[in-house]
Order: sequence, then structure tokens, then C-alpha cells
Amino acid sequence: MTRRGAAFLGRSLAGFLAQEEPAKVLSLFVDKARQHGGLGPVDFACALRACRGNGKNWQVVPEIHAKAITNGLGGDRFVGNLLIDLYAKNGLVLRARRVFEELSARDNVSWVAMLSGYAQNGLGEEALGLYRQMHRSGVVPTPYVLSSILSSCTKAELFVQGRLIHAQGCKQGFCSETFVGNALITLYLRCGSFRLADRVFCDMTHCDTVTFNTLISGHAQCGHGEYALEIFDEMRLSGLSPDCVTIASLLAACASVGDLQKGKQLHSFLLKAGMSSDYIMEGSLLDLYVKCGDIATALLIFNSGDRTNIVLWNLMLMAFGQINDLAKSFYLFCQMQDAGVRPNQFTYPCILRTCTCSGEIDLGEQIHSLSVKTGFESDIYVSGVLIDMYSKYGWLEKARRVLEMLKEKDVVSWTSMIAGYVQHEYCKEALAAFKEMQKCGIWPDNIGLASAISGCAGIKAMRQGLQIHARVYVSGYSGDVSIWNALVNLYARCGRIRDAFSSFEEIEHKDEITWNGLVSGFTQSGLHEEALKVFMRMDQSGVKYNVFTFVSALSASANLADMKQGKQIHARVIKTGHTFETEVANALVSLYGKCGSIEDAKMEFAQISKRNEVSWNTIIASCSQHGCGLEALDLFDQMKKEGIKPNDVTFIGVLAACSHVGLVEEGVSYFKSMSHEHGIRARSDHYACVVDILGRAGQLDRAKKFVEEMPISADAMVWRTLLSACKVHKNIEVGEFAAKHLLELEPHDSASYVLLSNAYAVIGKWANRDQVRKMMKDRGVRKEPGRSWIEVKNVVHAFFVGDRLHPLADQIYNFLAVINDRVAKIGYKQEKYHLFHEKEQEDKDPNALVHSEKLAVTFGLMSLPPCMPLRVIKNLRVCNDCHAWMKFTSEVMGRKIVLRDVYRFHHFNNGSCSCGDFW
Repeated sequence: MTRRGAAFLGRSLAGFLAQEEPAKVLSLFVDKARQHGGLGPVDFACALRACRGNGKNWQVVPEIHAKAITNGLGGDRFVGNLLIDLYAKNGLVLRARRVFEELSARDNVSWVAMLSGYAQNGLGEEALGLYRQMHRSGVVPTPYVLSSILSSCTKAELFVQGRLIHAQGCKQGFCSETFVGNALITLYLRCGSFRLADRVFCDMTHCDTVTFNTLISGHAQCGHGEYALEIFDEMRLSGLSPDCVTIASLLAACASVGDLQKGKQLHSFLLKAGMSSDYIMEGSLLDLYVKCGDIATALLIFNSGDRTNIVLWNLMLMAFGQINDLAKSFYLFCQMQDAGVRPNQFTYPCILRTCTCSGEIDLGEQIHSLSVKTGFESDIYVSGVLIDMYSKYGWLEKARRVLEMLKEKDVVSWTSMIAGYVQHEYCKEALAAFKEMQKCGIWPDNIGLASAISGCAGIKAMRQGLQIHARVYVSGYSGDVSIWNALVNLYARCGRIRDAFSSFEEIEHKDEITWNGLVSGFTQSGLHEEALKVFMRMDQSGVKYNVFTFVSALSASANLADMKQGKQIHARVIKTGHTFETEVANALVSLYGKCGSIEDAKMEFAQISKRNEVSWNTIIASCSQHGCGLEALDLFDQMKKEGIKPNDVTFIGVLAACSHVGLVEEGVSYFKSMSHEHGIRARSDHYACVVDILGRAGQLDRAKKFVEEMPISADAMVWRTLLSACKVHKNIEVGEFAAKHLLELEPHDSASYVLLSNAYAVIGKWANRDQVRKMMKDRGVRKEPGRSWIEVKNVVHAFFVGDRLHPLADQIYNFLAVINDRVAKIGYKQEKYHLFHEKEQEDKDPNALVHSEKLAVTFGLMSLPPCMPLRVIKNLRVCNDCHAWMKFTSEVMGRKIVLRDVYRFHHFNNGSCSCGDFW
């Protein structure tokens, strides 16, 4: 072929390329190669350009590349740049890099092509390395190079490096270029540096639609809806017209701030511009109306939209989920499948969240099965919602199974599992999962850290809690309120008052959760007075009480037996309208039960409209403690008739009731029914109750046999209960057997030694008694002194045995002598100090052996008006003599006396006690 003919072919290649006929270009290229083989750089460039954007044509690129090498153009810059671009765009980055390395000379286009290739394939580190190589080679980067490398840094989240490149760009004067500025804005928005993004925007000399769209979209996605709308106003003032991307971002901004009015204006603009039927616009509009709660309009848009658009179906499912309408949500889900629209990874979470909110876990389980059939079980989004659903309702084994099936677990799935464990008080498992998550290389987020801290609080794992507290600072979450709330609760529960208040003060904007964490934490750690102080401070700070506040404060009052404070809180409950809350009502029943007013406890229970198992358990336990054992058993029968399933706590109250009224066989029968009828596994507490039932009735050999045949190892409570019964019934043989085991388990508990010592004393084995006391002394064990409390005129007065420290001690002992004379006249005979032998009795001052409860009752009779019952608390079990003395005193003084000892309540009135002398 002549030189003129070859030139004609060359012009034809370019001509066909200009006419967008790539097939003819490639055909002509092949013909030219066959006819004369003298192909130049322009020919190869035309052929390679023809391969762009066409999957079929792309297949011949390697052949064209090979032909270029045979024609000596393998290192040609013009051809090589096109090859780099094509290989990179099709994911063959290594081939692109090889071509780049083989170029005889490189220009800015070469560097940009290679950098863009790395960026497009998510290889930010490699792009950054290439940029450094370019810099060392002395090549001055162009704005396009800077734009490309900044995009790479953004995609790879190399934000620090991106800032350094920004500094270089400023030195070279390129940062005012529009596409460099756009890349910088994207970088700073992605890393959350909104201030820097806005500064770049202000420094730009020319902004295009991409600039404004990037800013609007970035702020809208981060919840800065109002600011995004301000940027739109600036965009219109600059003379730029919004496109679909702009409006979609603005609709998202309106949705984020709930600005339905502004959203409707944008909707009108879309209708006028003819863009409302656009695929993206339909979804954005529906999202707006769903998030703003206009479900009716959302439904109109959905019904008039493209019914094949899965996004619209998902948004509508979200809408019904938002109003917790599971029926419509499920109906729509079924309609979707009937219409032939296949659910995707976002569909299942929408319907599953609605099942979770509605508590319909059985339906959620069916949808889980459907997700397995359609291949979405291992999807990270679907699995995350499934773990959350199962965890929240206590199906922890299923939740864990879903987690284990995930090939790539993310922070959301781990956090849901940890939170589920904590919510259901499986705190050890929660902390184990937290540790396992970190071993997998997943860094916990703020929710995960808060849940882990709550797990530490649940088991009072202070050391681990301190470690996580340190991790909070390293993770950059030191300003997160949810974490500080969890820390407040942790330190409060662990009794670290100073640390709890220190963490509390760290929180700038304290909410109800903050205050409740402090109140409940102190209550649960036994710091009831501190809890009530915080409760009063909360009131002074103007923070509104909620259910959790009242429950914690009432529990603190109940544990202090502070009836007056409890009644004041009760008054606040009534004022704030929380009396109908079941949790608060349960706390009130517990309050009055623990403060000795069983009548008020019964009244509060009768007023509960929705009783749960806690309601029944509380009133049964209260009746049992107050000597109303038969009534407690009647309540248990009523509970079962009303369909409330008893739990392990219920049976503690039932068995205690049997013990306090001497129902031996009934108690044993109830114990057996736990496993046979109700499927409840007995704990050590239940076995101790049965031992108490048998022991109080004097059946000590049977009690001993029961302990020996227990399927679990007897703990200190079981042995202590048996030993106590042996002391009462003077059975030293069984008592020594129980004491041996008890002292092995608790060698430093004073109660064990005192019980054994007293058991020897009541049968007159003084040498053995003295031996036990010596053993106690040698081991450095100190006996807890008997102590009683009574409140008079808002002041709590405490008394010890033989107490002479009270300011009115002389008057108290004088009045006690008067009372003793009066009760002696109607039959009271003082039980001489049976724990001391005759010589010791002679050496003792009689007043030095007066028990603390006698002094407290005497002081109460002197100080309180006749209409008020006396309420006394004692830290030990009341003795026989004091019990008899109080019966007679209630008769001669015409006063009601309520004594709460370490085991139960005794109501003394008109010469009798509610316990029926069986305690």
C-alpha cells in the first residue's frame, strides 16, 4: 500500500472514532495491521480509545498491547498512558503498573493515569507511595494529580496524609482550583472536619455544582440539615441551578431536621422541573415524608411510584415500622413478594426491627427462616438486626448462633450481642464477648464501651472497669455521655463514692439517665443514705423524676426502713402521676413491707392494675416476713389462678411462709413441686428454707439427712440455718456436725462461732463454750455487737447492750425498771442469763446485760405519743427473753410494737406476737 493509502486509513480510524463507531475503528485497525503492518502511535491510540466503555471491545486490549510491543511501541508514552488507563479501569492494576514502569518517558498524564488507577481500585497506600515517587522524581504535580491523590486519601481514610498534601498544594497555588477544592472538601467532610471543609469552600475562587452538591450532601448525611439548607441558598445566589443530586441531598437535609414545609417546597420545584419521576427523586421524596411522619403522603408517593423499585418498598416498610404498625408492615412485605420484587439486605432489617419493637419474636423467627432461604442469613446488616432482636428478648443462644455464623463480624453485631448479655444480666458472658471482639481486631465503639462498662458494674468488676475507662480516652470517646453515665453507675455500684461523683461532675449536660445511674448505683451497692441524698439533690436541680428514679429511691428507703422518707417519696409519686406504673407500685409494696406496715403493703398491692410476677413475689414475701404465712400461701394460689407463672423467687417466699407458721409437710411438698410441676431448679436458698422448716419444727435428724442428700454442695447459709435450729432445740450432736462444715467454709465469720458458743451454753457445756470463744479470739474474729435503732422526731437513736452513752440513759433505765415491775405483776419472768454460768451472773451488773431492743422500746415509750406504734430495728435475732418481755409490755402499756430483727418482723399487740411464738 502507498504512503498516501496508509494516511487515508489513519484518517479513517480517527474519523470513525469521532463518529463514535468503535467497532469500525477496530475492524479498520485489524485490516491495516494485515495489509502493511506499519502501525504508528496514532493508530494504536485510536484502537485503544475504541475499547473504552465497551466490555466486548475490552477483550482485544491485550492483543493491541502485544501488537504495540512487536511494533516497538511498548514504551511509547502516548500508547502507554492509554493502556495504563484501560488496565486500571478494569481492575488489572499490576498490568497497569508494569506498563507505567516500562514507559520510556513519563508526563503528567502518565502519573495521573496511574494514580487514578490506584484510587479507583481502593489502593490508597499505593497511590500515596506513587505520589511520593513522583515528588522525588522532580515532577511538578498538576491540579489533576493533586485531585487524584486527595481522592485516594479520602477513599483509604488516610486523612493525615491528605492534610499534608493539602499543605503542598497551597504552596504550589493549586488549592484555588475548583476540582482540587472539591477533592479537599470531600476529604474533610469524610473525616468529620466540617470547619476545615467550610474554610476550603470560602477560599475557592470558583465553585461549580459539584462543590455545592458535595457540601450539601456531606452536611446532610451528618445531620447538619439546617446548615445544608443555608448552603443551598448560597448556591442559588451564585447563579447555579440545582440538579437531581442537589435536590436529593436537600431532601435528606429536610428529613434529618424534620423540616416538612421546606421539603414540600422542594417537592413542588421537582414537579415544575419534571424531575419527580426520577428513580433517585422518588426515593428521596418518600424518605422525606416517612422521616417527617407524613405516612399518608408517603403512601401516595409509593403507590404512584415505580413498583419495581426495591428502595421504595424498603422505605415504606420503614414507615410502618416507625409507627409500630406490624400488621401493615407485614402485609406490605407479603405484597412485595407477590409483586415479584425480591427482598434485599435492607428489606429484612426493616421488617425485623418492627417485629422487635412489637415484641413479635415468633414472627421475627419466621422472617429469619425466609432470609436463610433467600441467601441473606450471613449478610452483615440482616445478621446485626437478628442479633439485636434475639438479644433484647433473652434468646441469647440464638443470637450467639447468628453471630458465630457470620464470616466477617463487624462492630455492630458484636455490640448488639454484648448489650444483650448485659441487659439480661449475663455480665461475665458480656465481658468475655467484649474481649473476644478485640481479639478479632475490632475496635469497640461508644455503645460497645458503654455496654462493657455496664457489664463490669453488674458483677462489680472494678479492675476491668478501670481498664475500659482508660480505653475510653484512647478511643477518643471521652466526651460521650452514654459512656460517662455507665461509668457513674459502675463507680456507684462498686461503692466508690468519690469516683462516682467525680465522673458525675465530668458530664456537662446531665440527663435523667445520669442522675438515675447515681441513685440506682448507690442503692445497689448498699449506700442507701447516699442514694437518698442524690435523690434530693436531683429534685433541687430541677431534673424530672421517672420510673427508674422512684424505684431506686423507694428501694433505698425500704432498705433503711425509713418509713418517713419513703412516704415523702410516695407523695411525689402521686403528684407526678406514676402511681399506675407497675414497677413503682411494686417498689411501694416492698417499702411498706420492709418498714413494718403490712397493712399499707396490702393496700398498695390491691391497687396495682397490672400485676406481674414481681408484684406477687413482693407481697408473698412481705406477708411471710410479717407472720401472715397462711395468707402468703393463699396469695400464691391466687397468683397461679391468674395465670402468673411462679419463679424461683416466688418459692423463697412460699417456703419461708411455711417455715414461719410451722407447716412442715406442706413446705416439703411445695419444694418438690418446684421441679416436678414448674420446671424450676432449686438453688441453695431453697434448700436452706427447707432446712429451716425442718429445723424450726425440731426435726433435726431429718434436716441433717436432707442436707446430706442434697444434689448440690451445701453452702454456709444451709449449715448456719441447721446450726441455729440446733441451738434452739439444744441438739449439740447435730450442731457440732453443722458447725464443723460451717467453720470450714467461713472461718472468719463471727456468727458461726457465736451460734456454736451459745449452743454449748444453753446445755451448760461451759468448757466447750470457752474453747469456742478462745478459738474465736486466737483467729482474730470479732463478734458483731447487738444493736437496735428507733426513730424519734426525725432522729434515729441507736442502742447497744447495756448502753449508757445515750443522753437520757438514767431516765431510760429508771423507766425500764417501772415497766419491769408492771410486766412482772401480770406473769413475766425474766429468763436469767442462760448464756452465762452462775459465777458469771453474780459478777455481772444486771443493767450491763440489758439487750439493746429493750432500751430502744423503753426510749420509744418515753418519747412517742400513745397513738404511734413503736418501730424498732435490730441487727441480730431477737432472743426468747426480749420476745416475751415485749409481749407483756405491749399489754401493760397498751402500745403496738413492731420489731424487725435479722430474720423477720414481729408485731406485738395486746400481749401476743404475730409470729405465734414460732420464730
